[in-house]
Amino acid sequence: MNKKIAIIGGGNLGSAIAEGLIKSKFCKPADITITKRNTATLKHLANKGVLVTSDNSKAIKNCELVILAIKPFQISEVLNASKKEFTTKHILVSVVTGVLMEEIETIIKKKLPIFRAMPNTAIAIQQSMTCMSYLNASDVQINFVNELFSKLGKVAVINEKLMDAATVLGACGTAYAMRYIRANIQGGIEIGFDAITANLIVAQTVKGASELLLQNGTHPEQEIDKVTTPKGCTIAGLNEMEHQGFSSSLIKGIATSYNKISKG
Repeated sequence: MNKKIAIIGGGNLGSAIAEGLIKSKFCKPADITITKRNTATLKHLANKGVLVTSDNSKAIKNCELVILAIKPFQISEVLNASKKEFTTKHILVSVVTGVLMEEIETIIKKKLPIFRAMPNTAIAIQQSMTCMSYLNASDVQINFVNELFSKLGKVAVINEKLMDAATVLGACGTAYAMRYIRANIQGGIEIGFDAITANLIVAQTVKGASELLLQNGTHPEQEIDKVTTPKGCTIAGLNEMEHQGFSSSLIKGIATSYNKISKG
């Protein structure tokens, strides 16, 4: 099912989605339109053949799949200004944090297939974790949107009521992982490595640890047990981290982010 795609909002996430679609060859660059008020910042995408414009209505009119990648406070203004362009040919995908699908339907006043997706910035390199919900969608449309995001990483279909939690775990989680990696690099420098080598060792080690879980379907504790020998250095380090509140601080951080996003 070939469809022209409009990405409304060329910020970090919108641009990352466009990059991922191009790299995955899900569609031709010429079949992607991306919008932003300041189009000069999207020159790198224009150079790859993507149509760049500041006209949301024109982008929506000329495409079948519309991805909303704007700020939550912009949703009403953007949709009200362009809602007349939506027809039965359209599939609407929102990656806007905190905006329900029913709210979108209320604004556009049309019963269209609406999807809510929460990818993360790794979508630019086809390694996103995307959680997805849908409303008014047929099996064909669900499969199409699922295939799109599957080209850009892993996909989990969830109940929309869990979308705020998915945002924290899957999107904010990128920052949490980066902070862990940064701390690990700093520790590596302290014990003798230069920054570049420490960065390489840590990044590849984290990537390998993730792949063990994804490919083997194991629990983290199973993999931990494989490298924690009695009286060894691994268990000594892990226990010290736990004494310093490693797991509890991470859990509290996730809960704090969730309370922030759910309470506004």
